[in-house]
Amino acid sequence: MKRLLQIEFIKLWNNRSSKFLILSYFILLTSIALIAAIKFDIGPIEFHLADQGIFNFPYIWHFNTYVTAIFKLFLAIVIVSMMSNEYSNKTIKQNLIDGLSKKEFIASKFLTVLSFAGISTIFVLVVSMILGLIYSDYTELSIILSDLEFLLAFFVKLVAFFSFCLFLGILVKRSAFALGFLIIWAILEQIIFGILGWKFTSWDTANAIKDFFPLESMANLIKEPATRLNAVQSVAKQVGETLELNYQVHWYEFLITLFWTALFVYWSYALLKKRDL
Repeated sequence: MKRLLQIEFIKLWNNRSSKFLILSYFILLTSIALIAAIKFDIGPIEFHLADQGIFNFPYIWHFNTYVTAIFKLFLAIVIVSMMSNEYSNKTIKQNLIDGLSKKEFIASKFLTVLSFAGISTIFVLVVSMILGLIYSDYTELSIILSDLEFLLAFFVKLVAFFSFCLFLGILVKRSAFALGFLIIWAILEQIIFGILGWKFTSWDTANAIKDFFPLESMANLIKEPATRLNAVQSVAKQVGETLELNYQVHWYEFLITLFWTALFVYWSYALLKKRDL
């Protein structure tokens, strides 16, 4: 396992574009701390974003995992490029000639996916803990340790998304086309949802079916956190609205996402095994 990871990271680190994207990604993950510095002073109105409770425990786990998950597209580019470079540079053929089996080849790529997701989760954990200890109004240990399931959801979400990108990289071979296919698939999920609700079922049933789509199932792991803020809840009450949304991470959402992850990894291996290199 260690040998397989070393091979992959040597390849990535020797690629200038991959190195730049990986460093940019992790710099962006830590830059979430800059949100704390956002202040607006307009006459008598003073607005400090950190004072709105976004860094309060346990809300910070929800907020930071949701926001930082947006940056996963940087590593998505790295992963699809990683596969396209294997084909364009003929390194995949050389690896197999040198004795690496196709199963080991896919295992090395999936280990890279797990490493990226794991390191990202640790980054978010450390940054969130530091910001929370500085700005949170609640620092009791029981409060700090609550809602940690969002970190697990963040890890699973990244693993699933990167596994999808890995599959697309093997399927399409060219990084630009693979990323284009990713965008098309995201649009396609919404089109299928719209057609189901408009023509074939009720909108409630269409919504339930949509939760089983690959990208939608990943998105469902961490719902948007904005409406959970007390300030937003107060504004809603003033205009006569009640925001009663379910923000929790459910076990069946994990299962759906893990199912797609396993399927993407299996399809990657099956495609590589069948394909004549």
